[in-house]
Amino acid sequence: MPWSWPLAPTTGRRRWRPSPASTRYLKGIAALSTEVPAVAAGGAQRWLPDTYLILAGIALLVFGLGFVVEPGVFLLVEGAADAAPRVDPDSFRTVAGQPLALFAADGQRGLFNALYEGLVSGSRSGGAVGIMAFILLTGGAFGIVTATGAVDRGIGAMTGLARGDGRILLAVLFLMFSLSGAVFGMGEEVAPFVLVLMPVLQRLGYSASTVVMVTYLATQVGFATSWMNPFSLAIAQGIAGLPLLSGLSLRLVMWAVFTLLSLVWVLRLARRERRAVVPEAGVSAPLPGLGWGDRLVLLALAATLAWLIWGVARAGYYLPEIATQFVVLGAVAAVLGVVFGLNGMSGNSAMAAFRRGASDLLPAALVVGFARGIVYLMGGDDPQQPSLLNTLLFHATQALDGLPATAAAWLMLLGQSVFNFFVSSGSGQAALTMPLMAPLGDLVGVSRQVSVLAFQLGDGLSNLVVPTSAGLMASLGAARLDWALWLRASAGLFLGLWLLASVFVVVAVLIGYQ
Repeated sequence: MPWSWPLAPTTGRRRWRPSPASTRYLKGIAALSTEVPAVAAGGAQRWLPDTYLILAGIALLVFGLGFVVEPGVFLLVEGAADAAPRVDPDSFRTVAGQPLALFAADGQRGLFNALYEGLVSGSRSGGAVGIMAFILLTGGAFGIVTATGAVDRGIGAMTGLARGDGRILLAVLFLMFSLSGAVFGMGEEVAPFVLVLMPVLQRLGYSASTVVMVTYLATQVGFATSWMNPFSLAIAQGIAGLPLLSGLSLRLVMWAVFTLLSLVWVLRLARRERRAVVPEAGVSAPLPGLGWGDRLVLLALAATLAWLIWGVARAGYYLPEIATQFVVLGAVAAVLGVVFGLNGMSGNSAMAAFRRGASDLLPAALVVGFARGIVYLMGGDDPQQPSLLNTLLFHATQALDGLPATAAAWLMLLGQSVFNFFVSSGSGQAALTMPLMAPLGDLVGVSRQVSVLAFQLGDGLSNLVVPTSAGLMASLGAARLDWALWLRASAGLFLGLWLLASVFVVVAVLIGYQ
């Protein structure tokens, strides 16, 4: 297999367009379509830098580092018969690399080339090209589904059942998604659920930030504290030579503590936001009832989500298969919309809805490619090819030598959190960093179980904020929420969770966690 770890699949969504029949109902809650932090801050978005500007600044920083830091390479050694090759931590050496240029046309890396190279990087099953295709196809499919109006009318029914109080619903959703992240590593696959839940929770008075928190953030809390995640924990323990799924007791306690505290924080935030945005007068005009066509569209949507869960958890579905699942959903919704005349849908209007859905997700798709361009400027993420990433990783490990065990473990957590910006794949980060961190931990008195714990927490929690996380950008795209606004809304919770992770890592060292 090629030694690169591409970003995982992502998705986004189009703007929720209410059906004409529900216009009167929606007038009373039109404000709920606006992100609450921006409203509460009186236009704070004006001073927040655009996501593309943030990525451009990081690209300039990497470009400057290319002139002062020599690229490096590692050698790979064969593992067991059923294991992938591992990085040899003692094999690092620097090599003479090609200098960076502003514009390159002869195989060099160029600053302005990073945009194109990032957009076309990787493979169809996980690279930027495949991810962007996934975003556009999924957005187009949901464009057709929402254009039928079935979602609007279904939302009206769900809102009535909730009786205006969504706290229990939020808690159930958070626990469900946290377990999904812990048990089978759900992350990127959560974006379709964001698409479905956005209008439901906004109808109940909750902001886009809250929707992302009870879905994507919950999966990452579970992912970071999992006791059995096969895509990061099991791989890291295997590389470190530990029994698979060992250290179960502490991780179960950790999952419960992180999940409970995160849920309390989210519920308190949601309550404040709901008071700020729900109109005093409320709304009582009922939505039109559900027809047979609406029921069939909603049934197709529910069946697709169940199919997705089964495919990811049991059949190993990944980006190409998941994208095709939503293409099937879009096709079924179009046929039902035309046959039943939902919102006056015709074949032409269904295709127009597909184009609108895809175009609304284009900004989210471009972010993925631009972020991959930064990795291109560093020389890629292949340990056998000269790159700044390999050099930075090697020097980070050397800096830990001679430190007390608690300090070294904490710096491992910090290093894994920072490194996740460049390699956001959990399995990829484990394959690249654990062969270095595990033996280094032996030298500084940190058990290999603690080294794995530092990797697990640093990788999972940093996915909540790094703009190169495809799962995060997918969910933000689905919620139509700018990354800078998300950072502002979630920064307090992220810092609290990271400090809690620091406590768990230090305590693990002190109790001799094995």
